[in-house]
Amino acid sequence: MALSDRPLRGVLFDRDDTLVVDVPYNADPARVVPVPGAARAVAAARAAGLAVGVVTNQSVIAKGMASREQVDATNARVDELVGPFDVWELCPHDRDDDCACRKPRPGMVLRAAERLGLDPADLVVVGDIGADVGAAEAAGGQGILVPTARTLPAEVAAATTVAATIEEAVALVRAHAAPVSA
Repeated sequence: MALSDRPLRGVLFDRDDTLVVDVPYNADPARVVPVPGAARAVAAARAAGLAVGVVTNQSVIAKGMASREQVDATNARVDELVGPFDVWELCPHDRDDDCACRKPRPGMVLRAAERLGLDPADLVVVGDIGADVGAAEAAGGQGILVPTARTLPAEVAAATTVAATIEEAVALVRAHAAPVSA
């Protein structure tokens, strides 16, 4: 399974279980632990001239378990340990809120593309569940699934592109890179 041959200009990462170890509803910067290889993968994407960003569902806000400020502080810690990122997009809504931004809907990917000045088709979303890949595809981009223990077998089977690690995912993107700085 591989990406299409379209030149790529950016990569958007899911946060939890893709860049950092998933701590359910985490809004505590002290609990942020990078996934092995995440910082190297982001650095490799940057070195290839790709725009980098994060698209993350954060229903902890809608559930009233944390404030936007707490989530922003947690994201700042991710940025410090794994980034820096050119753009952050987050969905503060819950599953039943019927918003346009919660993955697998395309809202965050479309906003990130706009903020980066890129066509969504120039982007890849790297994530650990089908909703991440679905958001990329719904926006007109591509997705790479990096399965974890919570990834469903059906999500793996449905994914067009699967990588064993975040570093392998970025290597696939780099192979199709058309740097933003070009």
